[in-house]
Amino acid sequence: QVQLVESGGGLVQPGGSLRLSCAASGFTLSDYTIGWFREVSGKEREAVSCINFSDGSTWYGNSVKGRFTISTDNTKKMVYLQMNNLKAEDTALYYCAAEDYPRSTCYPDFGSWGQGTRVTVSS
Repeated sequence: QVQLVESGGGLVQPGGSLRLSCAASGFTLSDYTIGWFREVSGKEREAVSCINFSDGSTWYGNSVKGRFTISTDNTKKMVYLQMNNLKAEDTALYYCAAEDYPRSTCYPDFGSWGQGTRVTVSS
């Protein structure tokens, strides 16, 4: 059974950094695509970043390019999202999601989802 558990959210000042973690279990990372998505109340879920484990390719949303970095530790089955130079508009509930095949697209229609971790950027 696929399980995803996010952690690392919190309150940070504008310009600060956070690293989100996603602990994956119940599947082999190399067969999957993992994505980070975020949701603000009243708005559609937004794709933040995805990584295709079959070829290592990554994708970033325009609003986070140059500030966020997705990475993995395959031995620990962890996926991370390093978030730098955070802005108020990055405030959201962040989800880790998994799809059981290599994807070249990063849309919020993945098959398995974690419970989310909240990020608040405020002074």
